[in-house]
Amino acid sequence: MYRAEQDPYCYPGTEVLKNRLNLRTQSELDKFETLSVAKRFQERLPAGKYTYGHYLSIHRHLFQDVYTWAGRIRTIRMARGGNWFCYPEYIDGKMRDLFTLLADNNYLRDIGSDKFANEAAHFIAELNAIHPFREGNGRAQNVFMNILADQAGHPLDFERLNTCDMLSAMVASFHGDERPLSVLILGLMRVR
Repeated sequence: MYRAEQDPYCYPGTEVLKNRLNLRTQSELDKFETLSVAKRFQERLPAGKYTYGHYLSIHRHLFQDVYTWAGRIRTIRMARGGNWFCYPEYIDGKMRDLFTLLADNNYLRDIGSDKFANEAAHFIAELNAIHPFREGNGRAQNVFMNILADQAGHPLDFERLNTCDMLSAMVASFHGDERPLSVLILGLMRVR
């Protein structure tokens, strides 16, 4: 569970995020969010050039039916498991830096599988530590990584993704060990 300071994203006295259907229980919201995001995932994703703006548009696309703030940077401080994500006042700058680095690295094109897995792990680890959205960071990261990998010639098979392994790898990367995430990404690569 996430922890946030004085969370204006939630209905007063609850931890349920304000949503377009005004659902007031977590179970109702979870069901609606799952169905809505799955439906949007089946649609054509926003086109773009793997930029910061493109990433925001992917989140907006996935969560537009659920949250009014879909695709917008969070404005509150958040933590998970006692670990604080990037403070909101630094998110924009950190995101610009990260996506500039991605562009400088030719969007991870023209590199071998091992190097791609290492570079992709570093990118996703940094993106996760920034955690730009109030909700939906992991799903947006996976979608973005999937299209980034495809265009780089290293398509991933997310059908093989074990969510427990992913969570464990993300936690390790948050604490500076990106190797489990790199191994996980390498294991998701489709054999060509």
